[in-house]
Amino acid sequence: MANRLAHATSPYLLQHADNPVDWWGWETAAFEEARQRDVPVFLSVGYSACHWCHVMAHESFEDEATAAYMNEHFVSVKVDREERPDVDAVYMEAVQAATGQGGWPMTVFLTPDAEPFYFGTYFPPVPRHGMPSFRQVLEGVRQAWTERQDEVTEVAGKIVRDLAGREIDYGGARPPGEQEQAQALLGLTREYDPQRGGFGGAPKFPPSMVIEFLLRHHARTGSEGALQMAQDTCERMARGGIYDQLGGGFARYSVDRDWTVPHFEKMLYDNALLCRVYAHLWRSTGSGQASRVALETADFMVRELRTAEGGFASALDADSDDGSGRHVEGAYYVWTPEQLRDVLGDDAPLAAQHFGVTEEGTFEHGRSVLRLPQGEGVADAERIASVRERLFRARQDRPAPGRDDKVVAAWNGLAVAALAETGAYFDRPDLVEAAVAAADLLVRLHLDDRGRLVRTSRGGRSGGNAGVLEDYADVAEGFLALASVTGEGVWLDFAGLLLDQVLARFTDPDGGVLYDTAADAERLIRRPQDPTDNATPAGRTAAAGALLSYAAHTGSEPHRIAAERASGVVAALGPRVPRFIGWGLAVAEALLDGPREIAVVGPDLSDEATGTLHRTALLGAAPGAVVAAGVPDGDEFPLLADRPLVGGAPAAYVCRNFTCDAPTTDPERLRTALSG
Repeated sequence: MANRLAHATSPYLLQHADNPVDWWGWETAAFEEARQRDVPVFLSVGYSACHWCHVMAHESFEDEATAAYMNEHFVSVKVDREERPDVDAVYMEAVQAATGQGGWPMTVFLTPDAEPFYFGTYFPPVPRHGMPSFRQVLEGVRQAWTERQDEVTEVAGKIVRDLAGREIDYGGARPPGEQEQAQALLGLTREYDPQRGGFGGAPKFPPSMVIEFLLRHHARTGSEGALQMAQDTCERMARGGIYDQLGGGFARYSVDRDWTVPHFEKMLYDNALLCRVYAHLWRSTGSGQASRVALETADFMVRELRTAEGGFASALDADSDDGSGRHVEGAYYVWTPEQLRDVLGDDAPLAAQHFGVTEEGTFEHGRSVLRLPQGEGVADAERIASVRERLFRARQDRPAPGRDDKVVAAWNGLAVAALAETGAYFDRPDLVEAAVAAADLLVRLHLDDRGRLVRTSRGGRSGGNAGVLEDYADVAEGFLALASVTGEGVWLDFAGLLLDQVLARFTDPDGGVLYDTAADAERLIRRPQDPTDNATPAGRTAAAGALLSYAAHTGSEPHRIAAERASGVVAALGPRVPRFIGWGLAVAEALLDGPREIAVVGPDLSDEATGTLHRTALLGAAPGAVVAAGVPDGDEFPLLADRPLVGGAPAAYVCRNFTCDAPTTDPERLRTALSG
């Protein structure tokens, strides 16, 4: 019999709808139930593409005896971290403070007042490697609650007070200057892995936001070291198993330092960020590999993540049916030499050599993850292309990984920005059209007439969770990119609506500190305000970037001031932990460069001369530059006011703070103006 989760919109929650556990969603009634029964709350947080979430569900939550014990002694609450990042953030902070590490599934026991007192992540069904079984944890927590409830409550209260004391206020600090940016670059250099690319050891995550900083820093200062780290990291990732050599797109992370074996789940946010990074790398260097990866990743998103409503699904699972009815991690993606022979016949040895498939395997049970160990150059490119196409078609006959098809506002905003720019750079109007369709969906289903966002939708139905700061910031970022690419000022207007909400509802009373939740959002044990990047840009620095771009488009001083104040955290953290504030460092590069404002005036973007100037402006690598294109004195973009044609010909104006250099009608002169 289905439990309460049967009516959820989250695919992750729906995966648990038939568990024998009497699950509740995150709702006031659950805590009232715990209070009336005088039992603790068991909070389990995860997401649909999480491998160990599936494992714990199968081992414990589907077990009748374990579920019966949970139902008798706890009120069990299941949360999709992607729908409720605020709930996830405040309790993950407690888990990390208590245990020194975190992850998913997140396991937390709470008082009926939602105060945490015991923490963990995955627990096995039997004791293993010094870890207690989940049943032992349940019994221990129950015993503590029934025999020492006053002590448990006191501990929970202290934890909440300690968390409240972690308030961060860098809002009044100045934005970073040359010295802080140079210190951040030096810190990255120290953590850089020169043999393998990337930063730190295993597991290795694609450092998309740090690479964006490195590319912008190179564009502004000419630093060859910054460019080299960006280039080498992108090359190693593109050649590794973390990149899908057949279908394009990136897995979540590599379990090893060499980018060989990924954790196979594919997330929308990773692919949106990396698509944009590779497009920007191509813009800076002309790299053929970068253009190939950017386009293949864009095509992957459109082909495999696009929903029927025009948005983009959140993720593809790591696990899939291996053909025997068992769900196995990576089954869809890995190959054995025998499987190559079955598909390719005489071309199998060539494929094995080219993609690094061995008899021993590079993954489990003699299977190999496809990669390019010998690099890009091959003697017979046509033959390799044929091999790749045949393997891709054969793989499509395998059982596909599950798809979490909910649409998350923030991640779709990132996808809109990536697809719009990639489509513009490579003359792929279909990609721009996909970006417009996703933006239309965000306006139609996620944005109300007051400028307030809903976090998620699914199947054309809006979810019930309010948007958080990253939703407002990343959707505004996508709209601003779309405005620059399409020349349609309505996207600038929509971005302004969202950013006005940021200033009104996400700052402290002095307009300084940016919180991750709105002032009128549900009150949790702490109002989250993490300023560091995780898998996506921090809400605070993402907001700083969007506020800065909007100010550059409109000349709005309040938005510029807010961007500078939000960037104060970068001056404080950038030199100390640059790997974890890469987006903030990238925004700081735009602040230091101006950013530049480019107005392109002409009769229409379909006009050849106007279109050439517009594309040249978009391909300029000046950090954070904004582009407005339209007819002279057009009312869609403030930047176009008082910008006439030159001698009756289309022209481009390069400005800072609305003060412009002499206009040019020559694309080469425009290119030069944007490179210095």
